[in-house]
Amino acid sequence: MHKRKRGGASRSSGIDGRGDRSPGRRDIGSSNEGARPQADTSTVTAGAHGRIARQTVTDLALRILRDKILHGEYGEGEPLRQDALAAQLGVSRIPIREALRQLEAEGLVSFSPHAGAVVSTLSLSEIEELFAIRGLLESEVLRQSIAHLTEEDLDRADAVLDAYELAFERHDVAQWGALNWRFHSTLMFAANRPLTLSVLSGLHNQSDRYMRMQLALTKGEVRAIGEHRAIAAAVRRRDVEEATSLLSHHIVSAGESLIEFLRVYRMR
Repeated sequence: MHKRKRGGASRSSGIDGRGDRSPGRRDIGSSNEGARPQADTSTVTAGAHGRIARQTVTDLALRILRDKILHGEYGEGEPLRQDALAAQLGVSRIPIREALRQLEAEGLVSFSPHAGAVVSTLSLSEIEELFAIRGLLESEVLRQSIAHLTEEDLDRADAVLDAYELAFERHDVAQWGALNWRFHSTLMFAANRPLTLSVLSGLHNQSDRYMRMQLALTKGEVRAIGEHRAIAAAVRRRDVEEATSLLSHHIVSAGESLIEFLRVYRMR
């Protein structure tokens, strides 16, 4: 049977069939290669007798740990002890170790000989580079995508923006990153560049926790919503140059604003 996911996993939540099995959000690390992005939430499939199939334990651990990092529950530089995490999630160390290695590949976790796994920290120059890459790649993929977007795709993007705006009104920080990526990926999906989208998704994951914190503390949601609406309107007009220019400026200026914020925040 299927259970719709709700809410973020708490520090005491496990993945052994008791309570919520995963965070209440789409796995934003997925490139969704096989189908167009959907506006509704994804589901988790349970096996016989309501138990989670054994082969999904690592994936579920990965989702929970990624979610905690993106939500800021595990701050930058915080150690991630495998024994403690295994006990917390009610699993063995093996899926935890595999999940941490995947998070390392995504840039969210780093390993050192002495400290083990820790939540990675991006320098200001790395953040600047990350947003510069996103600005270049996303605007080019959008350029390739616009001619192939259907009216249904455009309506879906508008629906995501409606949900995004509602999440801001409710101060639902947990949903901001997922909805932001869903909007961007919905507009880019028709370019049929799944590998590029997978790379961009990873870059988004690395910056999402910082952007979420910045928006929550600086009340920058009005600007974010307005810029997204302008991009969507230009895409609907099939104005390629305007849409790509707006998208590039939106990403690069967001990076500049984030760097300015972090420069002050990290000095506290």
